[in-house]
Amino acid sequence: MKVLGLTGGIGMGKSTSAAILQRRGVAVADTDLIARQVVEAGQPALRKIQEVFGKEIVDGQDRLRRGELARIVFGDPAARKQLEGILHPLIQAVWLEQVESWKSAGLLRGAVVIPLLFETGAAGHFDATVCVACSAATQHVRLQARGWSDQESSQRIKAQWPVEKKMARADYVIWTESGLEVHAEQIERVLSRL
Repeated sequence: MKVLGLTGGIGMGKSTSAAILQRRGVAVADTDLIARQVVEAGQPALRKIQEVFGKEIVDGQDRLRRGELARIVFGDPAARKQLEGILHPLIQAVWLEQVESWKSAGLLRGAVVIPLLFETGAAGHFDATVCVACSAATQHVRLQARGWSDQESSQRIKAQWPVEKKMARADYVIWTESGLEVHAEQIERVLSRL
C-alpha cells in the first residue's frame, strides 16, 4: 500500500484535494475531523483541556467552546503548545490505526490530511508527501469567505510553517490557483507516480 501525507497552508485546498482523492478511490483520513472527534463530550482529551484551560472552556452540554479555545491558543504560543501536546499524540494514534486498517483490508492507496505534517515530524510515516498551496492573495480571499477576520486569519497562518517551507520539504506540490479540473489533473499526476 502507498500512503500519501497531504499538507498545506490553511485555506489552500487540502479539503478539496481530499475530496478529489476520495473520488479517485483513495482512502482518506482527515486529522481536522479526528481532532474534533477526540474532544467530543466524554472524551479524555476534553477533560485534559478543561484541566489546563479552565472549566469555562466547556459549555453546559459538555461541549468544547471552540471559539473560546481558538481565541486563547492562537493569541498565546505557549498555550497553543500546551494544546498541541494534549491533542497531537491522540490524533496521530487514530490516523496510524486507520492506516493499519487500510493495509489489513488490502487497499492500494491512502492519504492522511495533516495541516501540521512537517511541524509534527510525521513525514517519515508516508511514502510521499504532498503540499497543497496557493498565493497569499487567494488564501486571504478564501479565509474571508469563511467569515474570518484579518486577525483570525493572520493568527492561524502564523501558527503553521510558511507554505514556502512546506513546499520545499514536500515531494509534490499541488498549486490550487486554477479551477477544479486543473487541481484534479495535478492530483492524477501524483497518483500515477506512486
